[in-house]
Amino acid sequence: MQRLLFTPLTAFLGSPCLRLLVPRVAPRTQCGCSCGIRRPLRPGQYSTISDVALQPGRGTVSLPSKAAERVVGRWLLVCSGTVAGAVILGGVTRLTESGLSMVDWHLIKEMKPPTSKEEWEAEFQKYQQFPEFKILNHDMTLAEFKFIWYMEYSHRMWGRLVGLAYILPAAYFWKKGWLTRGLKGRVLALCGLVCFQGLLGWYMVKSGLEEKPDSHDIPRVSQYRLAAHLGSALVLYCASLWTSLSLLLPQHKLTETRQLLRLRRFAHGTAGLVFLTALSGAFVAGLDAGLVYNSFPKMGESWIPEDLFTFSPLLRNVFENPTMVQFDHRVLGIASVTAVTVLYFLSRRIPLPRRTKIAATTLLALAYTQGSVLLFNILKSAVWMKASQRPYLRMEQPNIADTIDDNHKTAPE
Repeated sequence: MQRLLFTPLTAFLGSPCLRLLVPRVAPRTQCGCSCGIRRPLRPGQYSTISDVALQPGRGTVSLPSKAAERVVGRWLLVCSGTVAGAVILGGVTRLTESGLSMVDWHLIKEMKPPTSKEEWEAEFQKYQQFPEFKILNHDMTLAEFKFIWYMEYSHRMWGRLVGLAYILPAAYFWKKGWLTRGLKGRVLALCGLVCFQGLLGWYMVKSGLEEKPDSHDIPRVSQYRLAAHLGSALVLYCASLWTSLSLLLPQHKLTETRQLLRLRRFAHGTAGLVFLTALSGAFVAGLDAGLVYNSFPKMGESWIPEDLFTFSPLLRNVFENPTMVQFDHRVLGIASVTAVTVLYFLSRRIPLPRRTKIAATTLLALAYTQGSVLLFNILKSAVWMKASQRPYLRMEQPNIADTIDDNHKTAPE
C-alpha cells in the first residue's frame, strides 16, 4: 500500500512541473562548518524561469516586454500582408468585372458556395434580376457566371480571413497580458477598422446593384464608395505595418538637425501625396476614366483637354468628369514620382542609418515601376480598345459623350 501511495507522490514532487511553482532558493554556501545554509530569494522569483515567469494568482504566462513586443510585431506584420493581398485581389476582381456577381451579403451563410446545378441556377437567376446582367451581360452563360462569381467569392472569403487574422490573435494577446496600454488602443482601432472595411465593401457593392431608370449607362459601383473602400484599406495596411515595424526594429536616435527635420517633413508630405494619388486612381477605376484618353504625355492632341470643366458646378468635374479625373490622376502621379525622387536625393545628403537608405532606394524603385506600369496601361488600352469587340466598350464612349453633351446643355451660359 505504501508503494502504491508514495511512489507516484515522490515522482510528482520531483517533477519539473512542480519545481516551476516552487520559489527558487540560493545554493548552499559554505559557512566554515559541514552544514549548508539555504537562503530564499526575494518574493516573485521562481526556480526554473528567468525570462518567463508565472504570475502569482493568475493562470496565464506573461512574457517579458521585449519578447511580447516581438510576437505582437510579427503578428501585425502578417496582418499587413493579408491586407495587401486583399487589395491586390480586389483589383483583380475589379479588372475581371466580378464585383457585382454576388447580389446579397451574409456573414456566415454565403461562406458555403453552391454545389449542385440547382443551387447554381438559383444563384444565376438572382444575378439576372439586376442591371449588370440586363444591360451588359444579357448573353452570359452559366459557366461564365461561375467564373465571375468565384472571383468575388474569393475576395469576400479573403476579407473574412483578414478579419479573423486580426480579431482572434488580438483577443488572445489581450487575455495573456502581452499588450501595453498604448498598444491596446491601437489594436482596438485596427480591429474596428477591419470590421468597418467589411461593411464598407458591401455598401460599395450595393451601389452597383441599384436600379437607375433614367440612366442607360453601364452599371458600376459608386466611385465615392470605391475610393472610401480603397482608402480605408490603405490606412489599415499602413497603420498595421507601421506599428509592426515600430515593435520589431530598434529605433535609431539621431541628432535633430535642421536637415533631418526638413527631410522628415518632406517624407510626410510625400506620403500624403502618394495616398492622394491612390485615391484618385480609385475614381479613375470607378468611372472607367482610363478609357477616355489613351496617349501620353498629351491627352489627345493637346496638353490640356477642352472638356476638363464640362460639368456644372465646377467642383463636380473633379469627381465625376472622366476627363478631369484622368487628368488629375496623371498630374498627381507625376508629382508623386517627382517627390519620391527628391526625397531620395535629400536622403543621400544626410548621414542616415543603412536601413533608412535601403528604404529610400526601394521607394524610388517602386515609384518608377509604378509609373512605368501606368504608362504601359495607358498606351496598351489604346490598342486594346481598337481590337476589342466587348459590348461595354462600344457602349462606353457614347455614354461619356452623351453625358458631356447633356452637361453642356444644362450648363449656364
